[in-house]
Amino acid sequence: MNDDRRHLTAGIDAGSSAIKLVVARSRAGEEVEILARRVERIRRRDVRQVARAVFDRICADAGVAAAALDYVTSTGDVGAVSFHTGHFYSMTTHARGAVLLEPAARAVLDVGALHARAMRIDRRGKVLGQRMTSQCASGSGQFLENIARYLGVPLEEVGERSLASTSPEKCSGVCAVLAETDVINMVSRGIATADILKGIHLSIASRLVRLLRAVLPAGGVCLVTGGLSQDAGLLAAMREIAAADLEKGKPPLELRSHADAVLAGALGAAALGAYRFAQLARAGRLPATAA
Repeated sequence: MNDDRRHLTAGIDAGSSAIKLVVARSRAGEEVEILARRVERIRRRDVRQVARAVFDRICADAGVAAAALDYVTSTGDVGAVSFHTGHFYSMTTHARGAVLLEPAARAVLDVGALHARAMRIDRRGKVLGQRMTSQCASGSGQFLENIARYLGVPLEEVGERSLASTSPEKCSGVCAVLAETDVINMVSRGIATADILKGIHLSIASRLVRLLRAVLPAGGVCLVTGGLSQDAGLLAAMREIAAADLEKGKPPLELRSHADAVLAGALGAAALGAYRFAQLARAGRLPATAA
């Protein structure tokens, strides 16, 4: 078999709040072309049923039969995808997806629903070091979603509302419980919603920038991935803190996002699936789903 051909693969990133899927065509994990993409919130449904249903829909989106896929790769919750060909650890897939989306990135900041993880990577997407937030949820997407729900702001509007702040209100960065108590007090005092959200963003951003500097002490380009990667208010707050650090003599951090950053894990999984398929093909051991 010629393993230099372009392989058709799917990547499925099963997170705690959403399933992200990509169907792609690539040559051994390089030159990746996304054919279809989907993000589906789980919303208290059975994650295995959601994964199967969305997989069927994305295959239809891409115009391919599931049986035509060379490799189906899962990442994240390994138990969520029973029909995968193989599974990769989420750090590996996010790192690979990050360099495909932003080749200059030498760090990845994956901000998910329950935690955040910073990873230092090389130009190929190999993880060289990593740090993760503690058990406290105050740096997570779920925390921000809880705050938005209390304030009556749709999650997709949080970023823009935060950007409209003129006098951000300081919020506890110690833990989620104290921060939520702060927010309740702010509302009772009549603090503007935009100023509350900007204060929350600054609190989260402070934790995330510290986490990032722990793995990238010399500075450089970082791609923000995960569910909060499209939150313009959070990105602005992180850049504001990084700029303040620069004035204190710390190395520059350039925080970037991408329209497909939420799909980094799924994209990396799809690319690694093509690479794995090519390896198996060279060894004469094609996976059962591709036979």
